Amino acid sequence: MASPHILVVGGTKGIGRAVARTLTRDGARVSVLGRSRPSGDVSYQAWTVDVSETAALSSTLADVVAVNGAVSGVVLLQRYRGDGDAWTGEIATTLTATRAVIEWAADALQDLGAGKSIVVVSSIASHFVASEQPVSYHVGKAALSHMVRYYAVALGSRGLRVNGICPGTTVKEESKAYYAAHPEIEALYREIVPLRRMGTSDDVAELAAFLLSDRSSFLTGQNIVLDGGVSLHSHESLSRSLVQKKA
Repeated sequence: MASPHILVVGGTKGIGRAVARTLTRDGARVSVLGRSRPSGDVSYQAWTVDVSETAALSSTLADVVAVNGAVSGVVLLQRYRGDGDAWTGEIATTLTATRAVIEWAADALQDLGAGKSIVVVSSIASHFVASEQPVSYHVGKAALSHMVRYYAVALGSRGLRVNGICPGTTVKEESKAYYAAHPEIEALYREIVPLRRMGTSDDVAELAAFLLSDRSSFLTGQNIVLDGGVSLHSHESLSRSLVQKKA
């Protein structure tokens, strides 16, 4: 059986980097697209491209297949981080590029032994309001969740599964130093999260690897909240319990 070839879009930093690293560890061939080159030594090939530029994205996808062969799975993690208009940039980067890659994948993906699978990494902001993020971010993430459901139905007859991951607050390599310098934040999460810890980029990567594998062969159209259970709390009850503990 050929090793799966997974395309990771937005895989040079943060959660995307963890996904690429985890898939490589598990024996997959990994190709990464990103606006910047990955730092340090990596065991996968990376292409630099602005996915909001449709022609450049299309050309790069063709190059990935030409260089590394047929793709069997895709993980989409890109988000807008530019300095221009956030609304226009978010729609182009988060939604239009995701649609372009999924519709490319509908024809391009091949079953290399674990089925054909697409994983869209979104955010818990698809369900709730994160006041530090603009409206464009929320609209983009909410739309991604419905795109997951839509394409799961539209592409299911082709044997292609589409699922989403909605992480809560996630500690990434780039943010470890910040949380280490603010232990009170980690202490708060240990108190309010049912599993008594903060989530990490490796947690997201492990779930993505499962969704790409044949162990999830009958799972499609799901948006899985990955937050250790914190969003299961009634906000009123959680607030009351914190106040009572401080009293």
